[in-house]
Amino acid sequence: MTTEVTTQSKGWTLKMPTVYTLLFIITALVALMTWFVPSGKYDYRTANSGEVISAENVSSYSGGERLLPIPGTYQELESNPQGIFDVFAAPLSGFGDASSIILFVLMIGGFLNVTIQTGAMDASVSALSKRFTGKEQWLIPILIFILAVGGSTYGMSEETVSLWVILLPLFIAAGYDRLVVAGIILLGSGIGVATSTVNPFATGVASRFAEIQLGDGIVVRLVAFALLYLVTCVFIMRYAAKVKADPSQSLLSDITFTDQFSSEPQALPYTKQHKVTMAVFFGAFALMIYGVIPWEDIGVTFVPALNWWLKEISIVYLVAAILIGLINRMPEEQFVRSFIVGCKDMIGVALVIAVAKGINVIMNDANITDTILSWAEGMVVGLDSGVFAVVSYVAHIILAFFIPSSSGLATVSMPLMGPMSDFAGVNRDIVVTAYQLGSGWINLFAPTAATVVAGLAIANVPYGRFFKWVVPYVAAIFACSCIILYIAA
Repeated sequence: MTTEVTTQSKGWTLKMPTVYTLLFIITALVALMTWFVPSGKYDYRTANSGEVISAENVSSYSGGERLLPIPGTYQELESNPQGIFDVFAAPLSGFGDASSIILFVLMIGGFLNVTIQTGAMDASVSALSKRFTGKEQWLIPILIFILAVGGSTYGMSEETVSLWVILLPLFIAAGYDRLVVAGIILLGSGIGVATSTVNPFATGVASRFAEIQLGDGIVVRLVAFALLYLVTCVFIMRYAAKVKADPSQSLLSDITFTDQFSSEPQALPYTKQHKVTMAVFFGAFALMIYGVIPWEDIGVTFVPALNWWLKEISIVYLVAAILIGLINRMPEEQFVRSFIVGCKDMIGVALVIAVAKGINVIMNDANITDTILSWAEGMVVGLDSGVFAVVSYVAHIILAFFIPSSSGLATVSMPLMGPMSDFAGVNRDIVVTAYQLGSGWINLFAPTAATVVAGLAIANVPYGRFFKWVVPYVAAIFACSCIILYIAA
C-alpha cells in the first residue's frame, strides 16, 4: 500500500494526558473543592435489617450491610478540608480500600496469559476458519458471538490483536474487504464489553463500588447482549454480502493494498491439548457465571445459589490457570513466569483503580460526597426512572471519552451514581448497566480507544473510512441502549 508523506510544522500541539495524570488532576481539584463545599451526611438505613444509622455514626459503621441514604435527612457536619499531603496519600489509601478487586484483576491477568501462551486461542480460531472455508458468511455470526462472549465475560479487547493476522487473509481471499474483519473483531468484542455480564474489569469493579452483587442485573444484561448481538450481525453481514456481490461497493475499493495480508492464511494445528485447554478456559467462566448469579432472586430454586464474590472467583481462576499449565505440561518455571507476566500486564489496571479510588477517599474523608448527593436529590427525586437511566447512560458516554479506562470510570462514578439511583427509585444494577453501555458504546469507535487504533493500523485501514462505515451502526446501538435502559428502569 502506498503512503502519502506530509510535512508538519513544528510547534506546540495539544495532547491528551494519560488517564493516570487526568485522574490525579481530578483528585487535586476535588481536594480544592473540600475548602468550599460544606461537609455533611445523610441518615442511612441498612439494606437488609432496616436499621437506621444517624449521620454522625455513618463513617464508623462496620456492620457489613449495604447502606441506603434516607431522602430528606441530609445535615451539615464539621468541615474537614483536605490538603496537599492528603492528595498524595489518597491513591495509597485507595489501593488499600480496593485491594480485593485489585487482587482479583491480577488473578485474571495471570490466568489469561497462561492460556494465551499455550497458543490454544489462536489455534481454535484457525481451526474454525478452516472448517468454514467457502462458507465464510456463516463464520461471521459465529466469530462475532465468540468474541462478544469473550468481551462480556472477561473484557476481551487487547487479546483480539493477534486475530487480525489470522482473519484478514481468510476473508480477503473469500472476497470480502477489511472492514468486514474490522467489524467482526472490533464490534464483536466491543458489543460484548458494552453488555458485560460478569466482566471483572467492568461489571466486577462497578458492582463492587456500587455495593451490589456481581450477578445483580444479569438478566437485563443478557437481554441487551442478545439484542445488540443481533444488530451487530445484521449490520456486518449485510455489508459483507453487498461487497462480495459487487467489490466496487466497498468503502475501501479505491485503495490498493500490497501488504502481507493479501496472501493465503497460515493454518495452525489444533491439538488435543488445545481442545482440553479451551474446555477448561470456558469452563472457568461458566463456573464463575453460575457462582455469581443470585438464582433465588430470579425465582430459580432447584439449583443451589453459591453467592460467590471476589475471593471465590479469584480462586477459580488460579486453579484453572494451574490446570491449564498441567494440561500443556508447562515446566514449573515457565508457568510461574507466564502467570507473573500476566499479573504484570494488569498493573496498569490496578493503578488506575487505586488512583481513581483516591478521588472517593478525598470526598469521603472531607464528607462532601453526601453534600453533592443532596444537591442532586432535588433533581432526581420524582424524576421518571426511565429518564434517569437514559441520562445516566449519556453521562457515562461523556465521562468515558475523558476516562477511557472502564475500571477507572467505574471507580470514579459508581460511589456517586449508586446512591443517586436510590433517590430516583432505580435499582443500582440499572446504573451499572448504564455505565457499561455508555463506556462500551464510545469505545466501539473512539480514536482514544487503543484497540480500535491498533487494529486499524495493523490492517492499514484509514480511521476515517472506518468511522464513516460505522456511524449508522453506532447510532442504532445508541438508540437500542436507550430503549433497553428506559424499559428496564
